Amino acid sequence: MSGTLAKIAEIEAEMARTQKNKATAHHLGLLKARLAKLRRELITPKGGGGGGPGEGFDVAKTGDARIGFVGFPSVGKSTLLSNLAGVYSEVAAYEFTTLTTVPGVIRYKGAKIQLLDLPGIIEGAKDGKGRGRQVIAVARTCNLILIVLDVLKPLGHKKIIENELEGFGIRLNSKPPNIGFKKKDKGGINLTATCPQSELDTETVKSILAEYKIHNADVTLRSDATADDLIDVVEGNRVYIPCIYVLNKIDQISIEELDIIYKVPHCVPISAHHRWNFDDLLEKIWDYLKLVRIIAFCVSFVTEIAVVLLFVYYTSKPSKFDFSSPFSALVWGSSVKHNPQKVGKDHTLEDEDVIQIVKK
Repeated sequence: MSGTLAKIAEIEAEMARTQKNKATAHHLGLLKARLAKLRRELITPKGGGGGGPGEGFDVAKTGDARIGFVGFPSVGKSTLLSNLAGVYSEVAAYEFTTLTTVPGVIRYKGAKIQLLDLPGIIEGAKDGKGRGRQVIAVARTCNLILIVLDVLKPLGHKKIIENELEGFGIRLNSKPPNIGFKKKDKGGINLTATCPQSELDTETVKSILAEYKIHNADVTLRSDATADDLIDVVEGNRVYIPCIYVLNKIDQISIEELDIIYKVPHCVPISAHHRWNFDDLLEKIWDYLKLVRIIAFCVSFVTEIAVVLLFVYYTSKPSKFDFSSPFSALVWGSSVKHNPQKVGKDHTLEDEDVIQIVKK
C-alpha cells in the first residue's frame, strides 16, 4: 500500500509542476490515467479480501431511499440524525464520537427514507487513512449524500471532503459524461467528435487508452469532454450521486452572513441543535431524491363482489410501470393529456399519478 501511495504522490507532484496548455494536454492525460489506476488499487486492493465495508459499517438497505451524512468529526451529524429521526446516536462535545454507521428512518410524504450517520471523515480517506475507505464505500450505496459542514469553520472543509469522495469514484451533482465507448477486436482507435473539443484530440485519447492496454475501440465525444471524463468512462466504476451541503450551527452567525450562505448552490443552512430550518432541508431532500409516488389499483371479482386492490409505491424518476403483454394500463394524472388515458409500458409516470392495470 505504501508503494502505491508513494507512486500517487509522485504523479500528483509531477502534475502540479506541469503547466496546463495544449502542448502538455497529451502528457497530463497520461498522468491522470495512471493516477486513476493507482487509486483503483487503493479502493479495491489486490487479493479480493477485505473488499466489504467492514464490521459496523455494512447496514442493510431498507425503505424507498438511502441518505448518507458525511462530514468532519463534531460538525453535528449525530445531532441532526437524532432530531430528524428520533434515533439515539451517542452525541458528545468531543471529536470522533460515532465509531460505526448509525442508521435511522424518517417518513416524509409517505416515503420511508433511511438515514445513515457515517463516522467522521478525515483528510486522506481515499488513500486508506483512518476508517475513511469504509465510510466512503457505504456512501457509494446512497441515493443522496448530505455533506454536513460547521458554518463557523472554513469552507475549505467542503473542498477536502469533495476531493476525498472524488478520489473514491463518487461524482457529486453531475451526470455521466456524454461519451460513447466500445472496445473492439481490431481496427485501432476510431475517434468521432460531434462538437468542438477544447482538450481531447486523437493523440491524447490514444495515450489514455494505451495506459489501459486498449488499442482497438470506438470513442464518440458528444460534448466538450475532458481527460477526466474519458477516464471515468473507461474505469466504469463511477457513481453519480446528488448532494446537499448542510451548513450547521447557524444560531452562531449573523443575519447578514446567513443571507450570503443562502446563495450558495445546493446548500441548506440549519441549526441541528435548535431544529431550525428542518422544513427547508426536508423539502430539498425530497426534491433531490426525485421520488415519484405512484398509486396503483386493480379490480378483482370474488363471486359477484368487486374488490379494489390499492397500493402506493415510491420510485425514482423517470418512472415506468412494468407490466406484461396481456395487460394494459389506464392513467390519471399530470403525465397524460386525458383522464384516464390508456398507455403502454413505455409511458413515463409523474408524481402522484394513479394507474389501473387492465387485462386485455
